[in-house]
Amino acid sequence: MPESDSPFPLGLTGEASVQVTAEVTARHLGSGAVAVFATPEMVRLMERAAVHALADHLAPGQQSVGTLVHVKHLAATPLGATVTARAELIATDGRRLTFRVSAHDGADLIGEGLHERSLIDLARFEARVAAKAQSQSQPG
Repeated sequence: MPESDSPFPLGLTGEASVQVTAEVTARHLGSGAVAVFATPEMVRLMERAAVHALADHLAPGQQSVGTLVHVKHLAATPLGATVTARAELIATDGRRLTFRVSAHDGADLIGEGLHERSLIDLARFEARVAAKAQSQSQPG
């Protein structure tokens, strides 16, 4: 599909920020023993930035779900700092959208990598999830 026909133009960006509090540290989340910004929270922030990039471009009834995260956590961030994640759409392939993601804490680039999201029809997706839940609750 030509880029001009896509509702998701390459270069589309989104951002999300969070202040580092005890609740988003590795120690609190169990992903480590130190009181620094946790890797799972960095990934979540990067995904949120990609969601923000797409928000104004989704068709009614359309959403996106994360399908791949490939990132490096490069530097520790102490309590009190603000981390900002940025996502830039770099490729589209049908329903698959690929973002270059990064996170910065005001002093250092603390993370970078790639994140993919897949476009879904929300009603169909929820119906499949409900059917799966129903089949798993049936006695085996």
